[in-house]
Amino acid sequence: MKYDVIIIGAGPGGIFAAYELMQKKPEMKVAVFEAGHALHKRRCPIDGEKIKTCIGCKSCSIMSGFGGAGAFSDGKYNITNDFGGTLYEYIGKKQALELMHYVDDINMKFGGEGTKLYSTAGTRFKTVCIQHDLHLLDASVRHLGTDINYVVLENIYAYLQDKVQFFFDTPVESVQVLEGGYEISTKDGTYECEKCVISVGRSGSKWMEQVCKELEIPTESSRVDIGVRVELPATVFAHLTDELYESKIVYRTKQYGDKVRTFCMNPKGAVVNENTNGIITVNGHSYEDPAKQTENTNFALLVAKHFSEPFKDSNGYGESIARLSNMLGGGVIVQRFGDLIRGHRSTPKRIEEAFVTPTLNATPGDLSLVLPKRILDGIIEMIYALDKVAPGTANDDTLLYGVEVKFYNMEVEVNDKLESRYPGLYIIGDGSGITHSLSHASASGVHVARDIVK
Repeated sequence: MKYDVIIIGAGPGGIFAAYELMQKKPEMKVAVFEAGHALHKRRCPIDGEKIKTCIGCKSCSIMSGFGGAGAFSDGKYNITNDFGGTLYEYIGKKQALELMHYVDDINMKFGGEGTKLYSTAGTRFKTVCIQHDLHLLDASVRHLGTDINYVVLENIYAYLQDKVQFFFDTPVESVQVLEGGYEISTKDGTYECEKCVISVGRSGSKWMEQVCKELEIPTESSRVDIGVRVELPATVFAHLTDELYESKIVYRTKQYGDKVRTFCMNPKGAVVNENTNGIITVNGHSYEDPAKQTENTNFALLVAKHFSEPFKDSNGYGESIARLSNMLGGGVIVQRFGDLIRGHRSTPKRIEEAFVTPTLNATPGDLSLVLPKRILDGIIEMIYALDKVAPGTANDDTLLYGVEVKFYNMEVEVNDKLESRYPGLYIIGDGSGITHSLSHASASGVHVARDIVK
């Protein structure tokens, strides 16, 4: 089978690349290969009753499938160059923002209309944060919610399904360079194309590293973010989330000078499991529909660790910490903040008697046996700092789930077209190590589609 363009990965980057190709040149023959399921088949078996913890599905429906890992996220599109990736370093700040706004317009057209666009610009909280040595980053945030995000994806798929050929449950095994094109191999056969777009997301980081090794595409050692997910009563952060929805706050610790940041804030949301390469980590979701909302707000506190030579396996380091949590807790561990600072292991009884009811069925335990001291010290210091702008954050019953790990692919060497050393082989999205968010990944897909058409 021969195509003009083959896209590997049906996450945000792949979806928006396919969409833009069909907008600009609908006669093109395009195929999308996705290791996970079609959107309507993506179902996590955890129901909280019969199945309470991860059972290790062959393909994790939370992480893979049409829509990528972002399909069941809370659908936050952060329109900013301040965080979410370094796309602007390749294509320019103005172009990056224009593409993110373009993506936002498409989401509105396909079912996101009526959702709110929040902004941190000019907010009084910036002053309050800086007075306590906390730094609130600038962004416009479109919150679709997990439910509306799903509707948008359904509508985009309905638009694309007759224009683009989709191959679901079809992992790509290898990519070969041909004269004038590329060949990809799957368990079902081989396919050729003139242009190839690789957009495999965070869950495809190991596969991406292997492809880069085989094709001798230069990469740079990246980073891994390690931390916990905090869950507390929604009222504690309500004065921030009602106005800003998501507040990206950065703090530099006094003890070590490390940066700790809030990430993926989910007002009235739920904490969830995530399966990455067989390792169970934690994440959070939230819904636009009030009927699906909870009494709690959750967010991640992450410490970024950058490694220098000779160490190169930053993801392996993060995985080893997550495996330790899985070993001790059979999955995710939960601990009351009060127990942590007093050196006590949380027990089922202590969790049950707490004033915060957990939204995830996790194993009560001791995070100090899992997280490195430097990282844990930074998280504790950040919680006390946040308590000054959101009193109640450092309450004894605040719940900490561990571990949360954000794996980044090693940053792949590409040019301003996001094209590798091979003409026509583009590497985009979170799998490239360049983008770390829905908006940046989507924008990268539009960028390469326009270059292909041009």
